[in-house]
This record gives sequence, structure tokens and C-alpha cells, in this order.
Amino acid sequence: MPRDPRLATPDDLPAIGAIIRDAYTPFIRRIGREPGPMSDDYALLVSRGRVHVLEQGGAVQGLVVLIPEAEAMLLDNLAVAPAAQGSGLGRRLLDFAEQRAREAGHRAIRLYTNEAMTENIALYARRGYAETHRAEEKGLKRVFMRKPLA
Repeated sequence: MPRDPRLATPDDLPAIGAIIRDAYTPFIRRIGREPGPMSDDYALLVSRGRVHVLEQGGAVQGLVVLIPEAEAMLLDNLAVAPAAQGSGLGRRLLDFAEQRAREAGHRAIRLYTNEAMTENIALYARRGYAETHRAEEKGLKRVFMRKPLA
């Protein structure tokens, strides 16, 4: 059983980089360029306490990036190592993100994903996220979603 997600440290950066690369590389062809999370500054995000990691089998297998905002918690990124996908780690990270948002006093959690990542849109919709709008940012066509928190 994997432990609970924990705050990432600089020692986790190689594993975070590998997960991001391995999880997002398959989408490059579909999108026509690297997805946004592949160009994020994870050292900066870790230093600001925004990244939590989830270990399984003694190794980091997933991560979530959470950014508090005035109106909602932004779930900026959620990624699971391809070898661990389908094992429930993504679900655990999503549950963790929603719980952290509640604990921080947010009444909603929001996210965005690329419109070409249709499986992600469907997954979030099944979890209660509703599309709020679509927009192009940084040359990427994004679908914005929001979920009210009880």
C-alpha cells in the first residue's frame, strides 16, 4: 500500500522530471508540441511547497502540483509514472488534492487540461468537475474545469 502523499524535496527532482517526461511525451504527437507541464520549473515549484509526491515500492510514482488562489485551489498538474498508471495512484492524488483544498478553506478546486487530452477531460468529468470554458494560453488549447467542494 502506498503511503500518503508528502511534500516534495529537492531530492525528488530527478524522479519528478522522469515522471513528467514519461507521462507527457506520448501527448506530444497528438498536441503537436510539448504539453505545458513539460516546461514548468519544478525546482521552483518544489522550493515553494507546491509539489506533493506519492511513493509506491520505495520510489516516487506520482505527483500533484497545487497552487492556492483567491477563488479556488488550482490543481496545476497531476501525473503518474506510466508503469504505475491504473493502480489507483492518480485517484489517490486527486482525492488528496481535493482534501488539501478543503483544509485550506477553498470551496472549489479548478484545473485545466489540453483539449486533445480527451481521456483526462472524461476522467475529471466522472469525478464531478464541470467544464467552465475553453481558451488558448501559451499556444495551447485548454479546457478549464471546476468542482465545488463540500
